[in-house]
Amino acid sequence: MKIVIEETADGSPTLYREDIDEHYHSVKGVLAESLHVYLETGWRKASELSRPIRVFEVGFGTGLNAAITAVASLESRIPTEYYSVELYPLPKETTDLVANTLWEEYRDTFEKVNESRWGEPISVNPYFSLQKMEADLLTMDIPKELDAVYFDAFAPEKQPEMWDEAIFRRIYYAMKPGAVLTTYCAKGSIRRMLQQTGFLTERLPGPPGGKREILRANKTD
Repeated sequence: MKIVIEETADGSPTLYREDIDEHYHSVKGVLAESLHVYLETGWRKASELSRPIRVFEVGFGTGLNAAITAVASLESRIPTEYYSVELYPLPKETTDLVANTLWEEYRDTFEKVNESRWGEPISVNPYFSLQKMEADLLTMDIPKELDAVYFDAFAPEKQPEMWDEAIFRRIYYAMKPGAVLTTYCAKGSIRRMLQQTGFLTERLPGPPGGKREILRANKTD
């Protein structure tokens, strides 16, 4: 599995997997995408209803979503329990290269979340705990009582097994009433699948300079 680091439009780095011809993040701007799709649309929305917040991320990837959420939790003093699953963790030499090109305000936290051991919960800061799970989403036990879900798997055409209705149904039942799921993918087929599962879905504007629309799915009962 060959991975190449590429700079995106906002100066932040992403990774490119040659074997599936896919980037880990939007080439229009990694940081802009993560802040908009997951932190602002997901975590901040969940914080309106619940404290502390329990987050489940599908696709740890480089750890950027975890890092920016950790920084935000400290700045806002909002206790956050963060769980993230990844079947193929990146090697340290790769995340070190990403860290060297990341904006300074996130670099220390980014390094800390990547250096933490898999399968062992750690405290990243006084308001943010992290547990990374090296597991297969298709068979793992999903954490319960979730307030927010970051669904950041590779695109449906690249990883169709990750976008199966059965997975969304399992996630739905692991979420609290009022919880939210956010994803960069706004395809009509995915939106309809989420609705069939029981979610109330919203198409929202995408990040500046990036995708035109994103999805937020709300569990209403």
